[in-house]
Amino acid sequence: MIKVTKKGNKAWVTFTFQPQENVHSASLVGEWNDWKYESMKQKKNGEFYMTKVLPHSNEYEFRYVINQDEWTNEPQIATISNPFGSSNSLLQI
Repeated sequence: MIKVTKKGNKAWVTFTFQPQENVHSASLVGEWNDWKYESMKQKKNGEFYMTKVLPHSNEYEFRYVINQDEWTNEPQIATISNPFGSSNSLLQI
């Protein structure tokens, strides 16, 4: 799930990943930091989350990395093909 709050020329974007199975870690990777792993925090209910401040009026490709080796997309937004034969989530803010 993605929640976007715009203020001025920036957007506070909260990424929330709800695992469907046994997940011990989740990271967020995206264009905004050259696809470097950023560890997400885990809530008591099992959800993982992270808030990023990004310039709005832009598009960003990103993915979640589960248990440090399984790449997955955000199911509630559009995707775009990537050069690796799969797809990335496409965040438009």
